[in-house]
Amino acid sequence: MQHHHAEHHAKHDDTTPADHGDQSDHGDHGDAGGRAMAASATLHCLSGCAVGEISGLMIGTAIGLSTGWTIALAVTLAFFFGYLLSTLPLVKAGLGLGAALSVVFAADTLSIAVMEIVDNAVMALIPNAMDAGLVNWLFWVGMAIALTVAFFAAYPVNRFLLQRGKGHALTHQYHHGSGGEVTGARRYIPTFPTSTLVAVIAAFMLGGLIVSLAAGTGGSGGGHAAPDLHTSTAHAGVPLATPATASDPHPLTRTVAWVTAVPGTGSSWLTNP
Repeated sequence: MQHHHAEHHAKHDDTTPADHGDQSDHGDHGDAGGRAMAASATLHCLSGCAVGEISGLMIGTAIGLSTGWTIALAVTLAFFFGYLLSTLPLVKAGLGLGAALSVVFAADTLSIAVMEIVDNAVMALIPNAMDAGLVNWLFWVGMAIALTVAFFAAYPVNRFLLQRGKGHALTHQYHHGSGGEVTGARRYIPTFPTSTLVAVIAAFMLGGLIVSLAAGTGGSGGGHAAPDLHTSTAHAGVPLATPATASDPHPLTRTVAWVTAVPGTGSSWLTNP
């Protein structure tokens, strides 16, 4: 027994610093791989969030929703697209829809929730960014800042989950399928590489910024201010509108009076029907 112990200590003592260095290198490589996987997982979640946020804000603005309802729609769509982009590869790899959704809910919910909280908080903190409108440079710059901050907020969350075998570690094993050929209807399920999604979203946001700058909206909310009918004057020096009086209070009457008074407005059909 003592002889075996002596051999064990001798082997341990013979371990060179180079051997320990090799073990350290393996640890460094593993840590670098974990960081890369966490960054990829965060970008993947961020892609779905960005698609949902921008879509929700565009739809809300187009149909005239209030700010609160627009934010609610954007957050809902962010979760929808975040889950969708993670579910499609799993279903294509062979999982049933129910099983894929259960995996995705467990893997992505915390990351998406952190992104949405941070993203909307940053947009709310940037003055006028939330109400700037889609044709305003402030909206696109604010959105870019908010998404960037959301990435750095969600990255440590994904890193923490991956280190414990949770988060995207739950979905990673399914991404390459069973190694066999995908057959049947699953062949037609689209999947989008994270790098492609990020490039498309960045190009779309850059396009929105360029259009906003070209429109000349600046930070003022866009458009040209409507003339003040009570203070502006026409080219002939005739007031654009006469003040309301007790005997003539209706604005339509004052507008007709202005049209008939300004030369070259085609007023003959009003004065001589």
